[in-house]
Amino acid sequence: MGQTTVAREQLRAFIERIERLEEEKKAITDDIREIYAEAKGSGFDAKVMRQVVALRKKDSVEREEQEAILELYKSALGMLPAVDED
Repeated sequence: MGQTTVAREQLRAFIERIERLEEEKKAITDDIREIYAEAKGSGFDAKVMRQVVALRKKDSVEREEQEAILELYKSALGMLPAVDED
């Protein structure tokens, strides 16, 4: 078997592995979509659930930093309720 044949077979094997994983990824994505639809049917907000899932992926320090920046931006844009200063 020549070097070209070996390289061709190796390339084919890589491509086939990627294709299998892409199929599995699509199936998993479809399953996740079904779960969100089921949750929505039960009265949950799927958009907010997606945000919660994204937040849970982050560590607490990263999450706190992001929330602090969000609060700063909201404050700068006047999106926070006024605080009474007595």
